[in-house]
Amino acid sequence: MLVPLSWLKEYVDIDVPVGEFAERMIMSGSNIETVKNFADGVSGLVIGQVVSAERIEGSDHLNVCMVDVGSERGAEHGDGGPLQIVCGADNVRQPGIKVIVSLPGAVLPGGFKIKKTKLFGTVSNGMICSAQELGFDEKSVPVDIREGIWVMPDELNVGADAVTEAGLDETVIDFEITPNRPDCLSIIGIAREAAAVFGKKLRYPDNSAALGESGAGSGSGAGAAADFVDVVIEKPELCPRYVARVCTDIGIKPSPFWLQKRLMFAGMRPINNIVDITNYVMLEYGHPIHAFDIKTIEGGTIVVDTAADGDRFTTLDGKERGLSADMLLIKDRAKPVAIAGVMGGQNSEIVQDTETIVVEAANFSADSIRLTSKRLGLRSEASSRFEKGVSAELSSGAADRVCALVAETGSGKVVSGAVDRYPGKKDMPKIDVRVKRMNGLLGTDISAGDMVSMLQSLEMDAELNSDGSVIAVTPPHVRVDLKEEVDFSEEIARMFGYNELGSTLHRDNAESAVPESWRLRALARGALVGAGYSEIQTYSFVSPKGADRIALPDGAAGRGFVKLINPLGEDNSVMRTTLLPNLLDILSGNNNRGNDAVRLFEIGNTFRASASGGGDDGLPEERISLSMGFYGAGGFYDLKGAVGILLAKLGIGGVSYVPDEATGSWHPGRCARVEVLRGACGDNADSGPCGAVAVGHIGEVHPDVAKEYGFDAPVFAAELDFNLLVSLADMSRDYKPLRRHPALTLDIALLADEGVTVAEIEKIAAENGSGLLESVKLFDVYRGEQTGAGKKSLAFNLVYRADDRTLTDGDVADIHAAILKKIAEATGAVLREA
Repeated sequence: MLVPLSWLKEYVDIDVPVGEFAERMIMSGSNIETVKNFADGVSGLVIGQVVSAERIEGSDHLNVCMVDVGSERGAEHGDGGPLQIVCGADNVRQPGIKVIVSLPGAVLPGGFKIKKTKLFGTVSNGMICSAQELGFDEKSVPVDIREGIWVMPDELNVGADAVTEAGLDETVIDFEITPNRPDCLSIIGIAREAAAVFGKKLRYPDNSAALGESGAGSGSGAGAAADFVDVVIEKPELCPRYVARVCTDIGIKPSPFWLQKRLMFAGMRPINNIVDITNYVMLEYGHPIHAFDIKTIEGGTIVVDTAADGDRFTTLDGKERGLSADMLLIKDRAKPVAIAGVMGGQNSEIVQDTETIVVEAANFSADSIRLTSKRLGLRSEASSRFEKGVSAELSSGAADRVCALVAETGSGKVVSGAVDRYPGKKDMPKIDVRVKRMNGLLGTDISAGDMVSMLQSLEMDAELNSDGSVIAVTPPHVRVDLKEEVDFSEEIARMFGYNELGSTLHRDNAESAVPESWRLRALARGALVGAGYSEIQTYSFVSPKGADRIALPDGAAGRGFVKLINPLGEDNSVMRTTLLPNLLDILSGNNNRGNDAVRLFEIGNTFRASASGGGDDGLPEERISLSMGFYGAGGFYDLKGAVGILLAKLGIGGVSYVPDEATGSWHPGRCARVEVLRGACGDNADSGPCGAVAVGHIGEVHPDVAKEYGFDAPVFAAELDFNLLVSLADMSRDYKPLRRHPALTLDIALLADEGVTVAEIEKIAAENGSGLLESVKLFDVYRGEQTGAGKKSLAFNLVYRADDRTLTDGDVADIHAAILKKIAEATGAVLREA
């Protein structure tokens, strides 16, 4: 809501700087987006008068103009006479018009500086300005000057400073209005808030000019207006009130400059005097207004009724629209003339020869307008206000205000009286507000008397009961958002000042706790980020083609999709069963954008509807998965190391990587099944089921799948069942003191067959370490001419340590030899010769 400060000051005195005004309004709950002064940084603008304008020879649009800018300004930039200025606007070719001229050295909004220049060999001593060049948005510029210069009123003085003379020194404040405060979608509504915040008196517009010839306004009965028009409301549940007033001797012409300028500052385009007045009142009161040409109202009767299914109607924007039986229309005795609360019709619009108008100030059901606007795909300034809620009590005042402006601007004569149909009149409820309750909610100690004063400053009727514990409050009719006691706590807090509310700790007897699975997610994220991976989040709604792209076999559990009933499209038609396609999509996007090496992971939900994946109740099963992958630097063992870091962080031991000839997504021979030994087998098992549990896969993505995603180099990935990881996690930690004695470290290189796994060797070493072998770690794998075909070299680091002494070579020689012997017997791997 754009609010020109000068307009606001007509209704409330504002005697503080703009910055302070904005700050205090914000702290009272009226959020402000921007504050803009149209004159900030602007200089060198004067009022000029076009003496002559002729087309420059050889140009199809440029004119050389002689412009009188006053003798003083003319002497500064010429010989004291009119200045020569080149202008490309067609409407400048009207000798005698007054314009705004930016002289050489002038600065326009945005810091644009004007210089003396030559165009088509013709000297130009400045520029004649359009409204857009002075900072106005194109949508607020009148159509007739949108492509031309801004023509000023004749009464402005030539040579005067244009900012002052044309009233361009205007501050416009953009208020962000929340949907629950439709009363603030108006200048008077903002003025009401400002009056309460600054302790000022609110002034309402003087509508005495609306009384008409017999001295009767809309509040005094039908009067003469009934001689022109009647109103029948067939659907009172959709139209609680309809006020019609009549103006005659209408002359359609441009609005006065002050009114046009005020609308432009408020972001609305001037059109003609009658349309501008209705728009002005809508912005001022927050009540939409419509005007009909009375000669188009057949039978002299306005009928408020719904459409029939299949009806067609052409609105003011020239579009024919199909209607349904639940859409409210304004009709006459023969036809529709407007879509109620949304837009008028072409068949009743104000035209150049309109002589008598009917001013409509009606109230419509917010739900009805919202549905109509949505179904027609048609939103207007009127519908946006009605759908949030407009008080029916505003209708008579808004109609009177239109008539007053018609009279004040010389646009016509006001017929006395009004036709006011008000079948839906309701009294505002009286609500009891407990003083103790308000202070309890706000953590304050505000006295009952201060609360009463705060509420009364917002035009509420507030009365304190005899013991001072309860305030009986009747909100003003415009505050449709105040419906129950708790609503008034915000009003009291706003007037007290949000910045004055104390800081207190939340009081709650319930002990808050983070679910274990979420705590483990956080640990997993930290571990993977520490390992160099970046987290991603992708959509759960995916395309079923993702299963094809990662080559899932037919019948695989990953093809048991949960299908959406009304998807946005094929690409979002099912819920994901695996995170791998999304991971590869994001990796592919990074690769396509030239990122050489990227490591990503995601922890997210997957959904399966197949028989193997469904829950016990027959419903789809939702599980948490963890995917991770990379391309660029690194290989299988880098990925395995990161998985190892993750599992160690979660306290998961007994991990083995079992070669798996998995088909589909994974490279044959370069894929492993990640297994975890769970529980203790035997009669004394106390950790759940025993045996190895497969928690996921790790490996190189199949080259065909990688190619499908645009990769020409290896891509490595892993996908783990995070639900299983949660069940296997052991976050208990036993204290172990630092070892006091130094370790004895030995490195060995074993020549082994390709089929021998590292896990086998590590297991044999651990089982035969006699309590002195602290760790076995692989640090190198070599294949080449020196190993021979079908062989590989595995280099391990073995660490021996005793708790009670420093080990010597002799202490570990027999143990070390026994380990090598057991490895040779079990796997055929032997020490590699130097």
